Amino acid sequence: MKQSLKDKKPVVLAHWHGDELALVSIVKRYSIATIASQSKDGELMATVLKLMGAKTSRGSSTRGGVQALKGLLRLLKDGGNCSFAVDGPKGPLHKVKPGVFELSRMIHGPIYAVGVYCNSALYFPKSWNKTFLPKPFARVIIYWVGPMEEIKKDVDPRNPDLALELETLLHHARAQALNFIADNKG
Repeated sequence: MKQSLKDKKPVVLAHWHGDELALVSIVKRYSIATIASQSKDGELMATVLKLMGAKTSRGSSTRGGVQALKGLLRLLKDGGNCSFAVDGPKGPLHKVKPGVFELSRMIHGPIYAVGVYCNSALYFPKSWNKTFLPKPFARVIIYWVGPMEEIKKDVDPRNPDLALELETLLHHARAQALNFIADNKG
């Protein structure tokens, strides 16, 4: 990923829903643009992201999706990278949807799977996406795996093999983040 960032080539950081609050800390460092839903929760998330230095476009695949994607593409033209929750907006949890592959194709950018683990967090068990908020002084590990090369125009973004490949990378990235915490206790 360092080489892509050094070359100023846009990348897509793919992550699971629920990990967003742990990833807020990286938005400014990696010049992140993302989509926030038009819901009340999305409004709150968009506000937090803006305060942290991210650029946001509003919408989701169920409401305002085309406008949100167009807005995101405009934000990425100014430079930067994209963070994308790949299993939403309503699940099923940890099942990759084709939008991430469409985005990769449009920006000609590789996809990196992001795994997150936090050793101390507040969990919201009633949320469909199992969101958590890292507690103060928690250790948050963010682990990158990849890349999956950019999706070419002749590849169908709905291909289930693509989704399975990215799901495998995401599970591997999360396991590596957990292993990092386990290996470095003390």
